[in-house]
Amino acid sequence: MTTIQWFPGHMAKARRQVTEKLTLVDVVFELVDARIPLSSRNPILDELIGEKPRIVILNKSDLADSVLVQKWVAYFNNQGISAVPIVAQEGMGMKKVMSEAKRLLKPKFDRMAAQGRKPRPIRAMSIGIPNVGKSTLINRFIKKNVAQTGNKPGVTKAQQWLKLNKELDLLDTPGILWPKFEDPEVGKKLALTGAIKDTILQLDDIALYGLEIMKEKYPANLAARYQLSETEMALESPELLMLITEKRGFIDDYSRAAEMIVYEIRSGKVGRYTLDDIPEKSPNETRKN
Repeated sequence: MTTIQWFPGHMAKARRQVTEKLTLVDVVFELVDARIPLSSRNPILDELIGEKPRIVILNKSDLADSVLVQKWVAYFNNQGISAVPIVAQEGMGMKKVMSEAKRLLKPKFDRMAAQGRKPRPIRAMSIGIPNVGKSTLINRFIKKNVAQTGNKPGVTKAQQWLKLNKELDLLDTPGILWPKFEDPEVGKKLALTGAIKDTILQLDDIALYGLEIMKEKYPANLAARYQLSETEMALESPELLMLITEKRGFIDDYSRAAEMIVYEIRSGKVGRYTLDDIPEKSPNETRKN
């Protein structure tokens, strides 16, 4: 797969706006993809957010390996970071996000009450990479479609304040990628899970990577989905793509087969999966090395 870089102008603008608006919020909701909990964390956010309280929200947890979801929650907790798995599309885990926000901010709001200040909603900022589900999260909080969503990255183009309920005001922000992927594997994972627009990539390359990594990490799922024998599973990814093309009756339309494979991996039809391995080092140490 070719080197992947994508940093549209609106993302650079969003980065500046995030820095400007941080002083207005109490807590940051950092959304990540539960299938790639580390690869979908923007490394510039630590610098931008600083010591501001935050909750790492592992969205799309229904598509991720259920055992590893819990291990990733434990990993973040061990680093002193609150983490909550959710399925924003179904509204699962939303109450846990609010209860965790209240727990984190209780000392601050207790001080405000002691000073005689009137109670007010929690002010949060929703932040993360494209297509991770920020707008869907907002819509589930407010129980109506007030934020534009779409199954592609880059839908939200501007910041917007939304009063979600009596307890929460939330600032939605555009998805922000970073200018350069130091590890090419990160770019591949983002492409496979849909964080980067398909129009600037070759789906054939993404499909080949998907076949390769699924063979490595979840071979039984791959074999079951495409009815592959042990001998067939030993094939190199290009030959495997051609075989699946034939099995699905696409004749020699490899592009159609590649599109199908990418869609089926993204949608969970090939089974639940988590592509990131839990590192032994902390997130900051991992990014520096």
